This record gives sequence, C-alpha cells and structure tokens, in this order.
Amino acid sequence: MNAIEEKLTTARVGLLLKTPFFGNMATRMKIINADDWCQTAATDGRNFYYNTKFVEQLSTKKLEFLFAHEIGHCVFDHFARAGSRNRQLCNISQDYAINQILADEKIGEVIDEVPICLDSQYRGLAWEEIYDKLYEKADIQEISLDELMEQLGEQLDDHINEDGNQSKDGKENKDGKKGKKPTISKEDMQKIKDEIKEAMIQSAAAAGAGKTPAAIQKLIKDLTEAKMNWREVLRMNIQSIIKNDYSFTRPSRKGWGTGAILPGLMNDETIDIAIAVDMSGSIGMDDAKTFFSEIKGIMEQYEDFNIKLWCFDTQVAGYAEFSQDNIEELLEYQPVGGGGTDFEVNWNFMKEEGIEPKKFVMFTDGYPWGSWGDENYCDTLFIVKGNQSAEAPFGQTVIYEKDATLHGEAA
Repeated sequence: MNAIEEKLTTARVGLLLKTPFFGNMATRMKIINADDWCQTAATDGRNFYYNTKFVEQLSTKKLEFLFAHEIGHCVFDHFARAGSRNRQLCNISQDYAINQILADEKIGEVIDEVPICLDSQYRGLAWEEIYDKLYEKADIQEISLDELMEQLGEQLDDHINEDGNQSKDGKENKDGKKGKKPTISKEDMQKIKDEIKEAMIQSAAAAGAGKTPAAIQKLIKDLTEAKMNWREVLRMNIQSIIKNDYSFTRPSRKGWGTGAILPGLMNDETIDIAIAVDMSGSIGMDDAKTFFSEIKGIMEQYEDFNIKLWCFDTQVAGYAEFSQDNIEELLEYQPVGGGGTDFEVNWNFMKEEGIEPKKFVMFTDGYPWGSWGDENYCDTLFIVKGNQSAEAPFGQTVIYEKDATLHGEAA
C-alpha cells in the first residue's frame, strides 16, 4: 500500500468511527487509482476512483467529506439517465444537494481547495428541484445554460452515469490522457442499484439509532416500506451485527485484495440478539411460530450465536436462551402471557439482568400504553403486526404481514 492509499484508508476508518452509516458504505468500495482520466474523484457504486494530486492536497477530514460525497451519489441514485435534462446541470444540481447535507451534518470538513457547489438556499431540496431553480435562473437572466454554469460552483467529482462516458465538462475526454472513464451498462446499473439498496439498509442498521442523517433515514424508510418485507429487514438487521463487529486488533483479509487495510472482525464473532414477544394483543401462536421459524432459519447460517428470548405484557415471562446446541428447541417454545402492554418492562428486565444485546428485536402489535422504551440502550428493530400506522420514535419499524413474500417466494 502506497502513502496515498494509506491516507485514503485512514480517512475511511475515521468515517467509520465518526459517522458509521457513511463509514460502512465506504468500506464496501474498492479504492482504485484513476490518474489517467479522473481529475478529482469518482464512483460507479462499487469502486472509489481517485486522482493522486487531488488527494495529496486534502486533509484527512476533507477526505472524509470526499468519501461521503461519493456515497451520496450512490444512496440518492444519481447514476440514472438525465433524459431531456442537461446532463452537466444535473450533475451540478446533484452536487448542491449532497454537499449541503454533508455540511449540515458536519461530516468531515467542507473542501475549499476548489469552489464546490454549496449554497444554503438549496437546503432540503431534491436535486430535481434545484435543477428547476437553476434552469429558471438562466431564463430570468436571459442567458444560456453554459453561461449560467460558468457562474456556479465546480463539480467536486467526475460523474459516472448510465448514459455515457462524460467528463466534468460534459464532453468526451480529449485532453490527451490515455485513460477512459468507465461506463455502466443498463444491466450492470440495475445490479449496482440493488447492491446499494441492500448496503444502505445494512449500513443504517449497523450505524444504530440517531446516527444516520435524516434525509437518508427517509430514503431507507421509503425503501423498506416499498420494497422490503419483515423477513428481509430482520435478516439484514442480523447480518449487520457481523458486518459491524469491528476490531483493530488484526486486519481483515477482505481488505487485502482491495489495497486497503480494513478493521478486522472480533475473534469471538458471536451474534448476540435479544427477542421479546408481545403477548398482550393480536399476536397469536401461529404468528409466533412463523416468527420463530424465520429466526431459526437465519441463525442457522452462522456458527456462533446466542438468542435470549422472552414474552411480555405488563411483565416479562418465559425467559429462555438458544444457541447452535439447542436451536431446534426454538420451534417448541411456548409463548406465555396475555394482558396489558408495557414496553418499558423489557428495558428494565435487560438492565436488571445485565443483558446488552447487539440487536434487540420486539415482535409486537404496536400499541404501547406509554413509552416505546429506552432509545439509548441498544439498537432496536420493531416488527409490528396489526397497527399499520405504527412508527416507533427510535430504531427501525417494519410491518409484519403473514403472507409477505421473499424474493418472489411464498412466506
């Protein structure tokens, strides 16, 4: 690994520690030198391309901003075709949208080595809205789009789009460089988009409550509601435990092929989860059995896991533990209870018993008497049956549907 790659890796690890969502997304990217075509940085959703001279002049914090900027293009799906819009103005509008989010969230340090696209008047706007405002500005000033773009900030990076090999000025690279910018085929684009969506959900779950920017939380909420069912969300939440269980005691072999030294996984890679089943309302035995069967199927993919399971209404009952040695018994577990609902008894129980799970999953009808629980204690996933409008004030909420399908198969 050369000095530049070490510098980039340090920034990526810093991003992981300070802003876990962006850090987890960044660790999925392969770092590739692109001096022969890239003037600053770029991404195609799988790789982070960089220019050596540009990286050399940036501090670690500014490189964190740069990584987050590239990830922003991924999560907000900026690879799509421009259609009838001006491609260059699209790229500028997208930069305005991303840079404002990063500046507001104080992610890294704003890059000022180049006059980037950053203007608070576009705060909270989607790039399409910014595009319309800029287009209108050109009409008002009675100038061409090219003349308008000369007044605006510069693109921070080279944009790789589905609709061709365009450089920062919207033209083919003709500056004498022998390299050529990568292009993305329609088939690869769909695969990349699917990979990004799954990575977003896993990274948000790994980051935990309150550590993902609001704009991205909304995106993920829309994704999970529109595309995901409770089984997929449960599986990704459990997978995120392993993906986020980092230690700096030894390097991960996964980083060797990418030219990056990434944090290694802990030696004791135990998936430690706690599960509470709300027996006060509409959750019946059949639903509980379906839920337990899904948990069993997911956990059997891993060598070492520990499940702490109990039921609750206004108190906790039926505590049991399951591991690889007795996972078959999970299907024989008999839920107990039936009465009022007090979500807080679960957090009181965990604190009293010293239970600190990496993930807490509550299967509930979504009607707490009072508080939903302690948002600061552990990462929580609420799987809600019945109350379609339920939305916990923290953690992640997904609606349970018994007949939901997974990848086209019947549940």
